[in-house]
Amino acid sequence: MAQILVGTIDGLHRVGIESGPEHGSREVTALGAEYPSVWAILDGSEIWRAGDEGWALRGTLEGLHGNCIADTRAGYLVGTSEAHLFRATDSGLERVEAFEGTAGRDGWYTPWGGPPDSRSITEDAAAVYVNVHVGGIVRTRDEGATWEPTIDIDADVHKVWSRDGRVYAACARGLAVSDDDGDTWAYRTDGLHAHYCRAVALSGDTVLVSASAGPRGGRSAVYRGARDGGGFERSTVGLPDWFDANVDSSWLDAVPNEGVAAFGTGDGRVFVSTDEGRTWAEAASGLPAIRCVLVMP
Repeated sequence: MAQILVGTIDGLHRVGIESGPEHGSREVTALGAEYPSVWAILDGSEIWRAGDEGWALRGTLEGLHGNCIADTRAGYLVGTSEAHLFRATDSGLERVEAFEGTAGRDGWYTPWGGPPDSRSITEDAAAVYVNVHVGGIVRTRDEGATWEPTIDIDADVHKVWSRDGRVYAACARGLAVSDDDGDTWAYRTDGLHAHYCRAVALSGDTVLVSASAGPRGGRSAVYRGARDGGGFERSTVGLPDWFDANVDSSWLDAVPNEGVAAFGTGDGRVFVSTDEGRTWAEAASGLPAIRCVLVMP
């Protein structure tokens, strides 16, 4: 059975395990897998790795907030506030300077006027992709030596996920999909009650996506569709009719080669599916405010 890890404002909770949370009283901002190890960002600033001998501090961000962390061929990457990217090394964190020179960087923005963020990271056999909010998706095909923009910045991407040459992006306009490593994009919206998508994950042959009325949530739901294309259907079995808050970008996760998926909610619940999102069951409730969910085989 897959492991479901939930980062909250009060530690790391493992669904189905009764012991107290790890890193209690600290916010687990983000989680990343390096099978079978786990990486975590604590309190938005400290980078930790869990190995055979327990948790070890690997680096600290100074003056920036860590948003996401991922194991890639370009290294173990940390995305931060102000749209920076760092690589975790044996001696700490080093800034990925080539990322700073991405074409179009001067045009990155946020709707509220603050600095943009590096929000999510993914990779497949062809490339590593970093989602900037708002700055589109930046791609490297040479392990981080050079970076280039892909999707239109104003697509307003909230989460990127890639697998087998296909790239999926949860956007304010719907689910954007590229079949050519990000060179061109098309939107999938059929079946969605609203086009504002916040999270995406692949579970077996199914793509899961969260959609709502807008940035503040309202009538939020999880949908499932064939990974190869077509419309979406709302996941209803085992779920409430609607969620008030968005199922946020880091609250939905899945094992790509299996049918296991999980997501958290704004009121501290976790729902798990073992059949690619056809049916769901509540696996946890009453958790502190959720920050991230990680599913590991």
